[in-house]
Amino acid sequence: MLSDPVDLSADLGKLTIAKVQRAFAAGTLTAEALTQACLDQIAAQNPRINAIIFACDDALSVARDIDRRRQAGEKLGPLAGIPVVVKDTVDLVGYPTTAGWSLLYSGTGGIDLFPERDAPVAARLKSAGAIILGKTNVPKLSWTGTHANDSWAGPTLNVVQPDLVPGGSSAGTAAAVAAHMCLAGLAEETGGSIQNPASSQALVGIKPTVGLVPNSGVVPLSANRDVLGPIARCVEDAALFLDAIAGFTTEDPKTLASVGHIPEGGFAAGLSPDALVGKRIGLYGPGWRKDPLSPEAVELYDRAKSELVAAGAILVEDPFAGTGFADHRQITPGTPFFDGRGLESLPFDMGAYLRRLGPKAALQTWADFVRLAQAEDPLAKGAILGYLHELPDFAAVLQNPDLPPALSEFTALKTTYLRLVEAVFIRHRLDALAYPQMLGALPGLHSGEAIRETTVGELNIAGLPGITVPAGYYRSGAPFGLIFVGRLWQDARLIGLAHAYEQATLHRKPALA
Repeated sequence: MLSDPVDLSADLGKLTIAKVQRAFAAGTLTAEALTQACLDQIAAQNPRINAIIFACDDALSVARDIDRRRQAGEKLGPLAGIPVVVKDTVDLVGYPTTAGWSLLYSGTGGIDLFPERDAPVAARLKSAGAIILGKTNVPKLSWTGTHANDSWAGPTLNVVQPDLVPGGSSAGTAAAVAAHMCLAGLAEETGGSIQNPASSQALVGIKPTVGLVPNSGVVPLSANRDVLGPIARCVEDAALFLDAIAGFTTEDPKTLASVGHIPEGGFAAGLSPDALVGKRIGLYGPGWRKDPLSPEAVELYDRAKSELVAAGAILVEDPFAGTGFADHRQITPGTPFFDGRGLESLPFDMGAYLRRLGPKAALQTWADFVRLAQAEDPLAKGAILGYLHELPDFAAVLQNPDLPPALSEFTALKTTYLRLVEAVFIRHRLDALAYPQMLGALPGLHSGEAIRETTVGELNIAGLPGITVPAGYYRSGAPFGLIFVGRLWQDARLIGLAHAYEQATLHRKPALA
């Protein structure tokens, strides 16, 4: 417990939200001092790492106001005084939403999309008292889960290993958290964009059940797959962040399904180091996916299995064997390692996003977006989103982008995945799955190779929750992570299991001294 004054120069990378809150309550730390320390860290590290592309100029004034209100005895939000960052694709009033694309930023000769109002998740962070320090870098139109090399702002580096990919598309959020620029950050996933950067930089990432967190006011790839969640340095911090952004809003009707699935007291309530005792955990194997692990990943996974057993878990080998689950995965032509089904709805989803920006926005419709894109068409054959033409319903959506697409193949596949997962969990009495998050070590930053993960596609199409947690390092120093996967709405259970594993192993090392 922090009762003495905090040495921010020494402790910044070791702080947790709970420790900071205790220090605030004890009067040994102020929001202004913590915010200034984070801003100093940004000034020192961001020129090299390139995590934050827009700095919020009101951060210190917000911090001072929180200190004033705390001293006056006012009731404050659960994240009051906690410095955070948000992904560039999330609408934040006063700042352009560029999606990493030069044509959507006036500073590189494009236009600016200034939102009329905050995205619900950004509004909730402000309401919770979080101090938003800035918006973070992403690849152009969030097209890759591996890097941010083609962002108008330039590449973001992996803080753990700068010569390796940082994970994408939430590369900047992960790097800001890993570099101690903030305590936690907002990320978003359509195809690995929370789990990949979190695992790549030895962090915790929560990819929630689709519908737990609203994704309106966020540049879409697929409203049916997009989901927002936290990246943090420990499970408890990620859970506290999730508390602030989860739940129903009329702006996103699918979040009505979350009612009744948010635990009383929040996702961080009742975390216990004994949560793995007696729990049945399914293991990665060809029944889930036919892709083999690298030899060193096998070694690290074997160690993780022994750690799970030591923590009291009961392991179940390849519970999907014989189910045909792995046969349903397809790699979409034109992508390196990605099942893009469900992204056909992009024209409709983009139109809905642009309308929400307000009547003064520089783009209003999908047709406006297409006209802008003519100068650098991302949908052209061979371009970054050209693979969408390979998806079954995309041509029909293009013909009438104002009509919501049926997505019959996507919904049939989603149904199949969910039925198989439910059957396997019941048959083997599973509490969760625990897989290596990647098949092997990270590729080089500019190698052109993609991260080869184990769950992207299956989780995103089915809408299942997954939580990454650091589980060691390759001999090269690249991070090795586990991902805990569960049934729909089992987010709280997974958080508990991930926390127990984290506390039993404490594998993560601060990326910066």
